[in-house]
Amino acid sequence: QVANAGLQVNLIDISTEIATNAYERIIKSRPPLLMEETNIAYIQPGNIEDDIDIIKEADWVVEAVVERLDIKKSIYEKIDARRKSSALVSSNTSSIPLKVLSEDMSEEMKKVFCITHFFNPVRYMRLLELVVTPLNDKNKISVLENFCDQKLGKTVVICNDSPGFLGNRVGVYAMQVAMTEAFRLGLSVEVADAIFGRPLGIPKTGVFGLYDLIGIDLMSDVLKSLLRELPKEDPFHVVGQELPLIKKLIEDGYTGRKGKGGFFRMNKTDDKKVLESLDYKNHTYHPSIKVDLNLPEFMDVKTILAREDIYSEYAWNILKKTILYAASLVPEVTENFNDIDDAMKCGFNWEKGPFEILHDIGINSFINHLDARDIIPSFLKKLS
Repeated sequence: QVANAGLQVNLIDISTEIATNAYERIIKSRPPLLMEETNIAYIQPGNIEDDIDIIKEADWVVEAVVERLDIKKSIYEKIDARRKSSALVSSNTSSIPLKVLSEDMSEEMKKVFCITHFFNPVRYMRLLELVVTPLNDKNKISVLENFCDQKLGKTVVICNDSPGFLGNRVGVYAMQVAMTEAFRLGLSVEVADAIFGRPLGIPKTGVFGLYDLIGIDLMSDVLKSLLRELPKEDPFHVVGQELPLIKKLIEDGYTGRKGKGGFFRMNKTDDKKVLESLDYKNHTYHPSIKVDLNLPEFMDVKTILAREDIYSEYAWNILKKTILYAASLVPEVTENFNDIDDAMKCGFNWEKGPFEILHDIGINSFINHLDARDIIPSFLKKLS
């Protein structure tokens, strides 16, 4: 994306061959990652042994190596020994806290080190989570924020150093609520995705289709990472535990689109490809059924909630828990609740964020429909 902005990029990997392979994948990528084919000329592949000193000329050094702390820290030592004092340094990690990454750094590098969590594919996904700490040089971070906004075209959300940051913290929580509530209510995967989809302003993949798209095994790893980092009292622990169904799907190689299938799969019947859906109650597949719930094709939360049937119950439980969870993160994770809305719209392609949906429902109406057991975050109490 920096090359798309017309600026020089040095892509350094273990070997020049590996970096060149990445370079070639960029050229062949579909959909294309480059806005113009000629932008590839701005990217220069190299290796960490022969080309490491190029760091001395860099204004911004981004670490995007494997999620192993020992490897990352060895890279940081090399960066700190060569970087110019004005250079910014960041990690593209999505799972390791900033305070852990920076614990052995020099005090000077801590001032210019942050997390820049880009959502993939970077050209098409607008969200960039910029994770900072009070140790950061605010002026330097402001320069990076402005660059990513104005030159890279990103919606930049400033986050405190908290597990999952904003997008994954709220987005994955909402996915898990949608899944566990579907199981609890006995809804088929087709019905669940029909509700937790366009009618709620969410992409038509819903939850089960999105699980398949991301990879059921990858989602399992994401959940384990968040559960390790989040305190035991966090509501995420209620919905994030590994389910026997998920474990069996992974063990059998049904990891989603990249595997043999997942909650959906393509199967050949009479030489024709047929989309099949998983009946999770008996672990069998059947031809997918197009679900007509007599719901609007466009986002219409109030119409769904007014139905007073199992579908409205499903929608209400998802929205209620997601809104309450998002509100509980203000101001601990972010001081600006609008950042959570931006994270969901730009990182998960929701049409509206949790607080915009809350506005449509009406704050007082929302609170009046809560159960006595529901804990109302202080942020919501102030709004009501």
